[in-house]
Amino acid sequence: MKPTLFVLAAGMGSRYGGLKQLDGLGPHGETIMDYSIYDAIRSGFGKVVFVIRHDFEADFRSKILSKYENHIPTEVVFQSINDLPEGYTCPEGRTKPWGTNHALLMGKNVINEPFAIINADDFYGQDSFKVMAEALSNATGENEYFMVGFRIGNTMSKSGTVARGICETNNGYLTGVVERTAIGYKGDDICFTDENGVEQTLAPETPVSMNLWGFTPDYFKYSEDYFKRFLDANKDNLKAEFYVPLLINELVTSGKAKVKVLDTTSKWFGVTYAADRPAVVAKFAELHESGEYPEKMF
Repeated sequence: MKPTLFVLAAGMGSRYGGLKQLDGLGPHGETIMDYSIYDAIRSGFGKVVFVIRHDFEADFRSKILSKYENHIPTEVVFQSINDLPEGYTCPEGRTKPWGTNHALLMGKNVINEPFAIINADDFYGQDSFKVMAEALSNATGENEYFMVGFRIGNTMSKSGTVARGICETNNGYLTGVVERTAIGYKGDDICFTDENGVEQTLAPETPVSMNLWGFTPDYFKYSEDYFKRFLDANKDNLKAEFYVPLLINELVTSGKAKVKVLDTTSKWFGVTYAADRPAVVAKFAELHESGEYPEKMF
């Protein structure tokens, strides 16, 4: 059975200043998602599921989904802050989405096979899709998941600081993910300030999570159970978010699941900030000129 690609496209794009999921960055107006879908198809994925918000459904269907007809089956699911487990209601004043693992939960009724998740606004590169598709195609049983570990030196922005899930591993398996914010360049060094106020330097090859995870469907049950505990613990925090690494850490440290870290030669890039856009446009032009992508993908 071919794995499914689950695209998280419900983000608000606040730092970028608009709906970057729909921004045409390629030579012929291609979105970053177009490259991800193209890479997923040629790597062996069999279906694409998008999670979006209701308020831009019309734009999404006309500008995005229509391109993929006759190339790969697609489905759309929706994320809403009011989509909560039975017995729970959205706290008054909450406007922020519940986070990536909540978005992932929206796929539980349409995904019954091994699947990968990606951010809609990140470029991951063909090799990352290839190694993930291979891992998922050979996945057996439950409680063994995958993560593509990008080298942090291949994921930085020159326009500002970034947040990354710094990965700790043992014999190729994840032992923990620590979310670090405000990681940036200091000269040629990649640095952040830890919780004790001490500046730390990261080696360029340090593996980080760029939210390219691979799961079997049993992950949805863990997500449902943990989300209830998350809601109980954060009912008074209007900005708390239910991130994938939160649950991954819980499953890994408790021994309930294992996560194999897949190395990739791919270089990540994206449009975290509006100032990133010109460099990304130039990069896509280079990738087409070099033959990595054809003039017309869809």
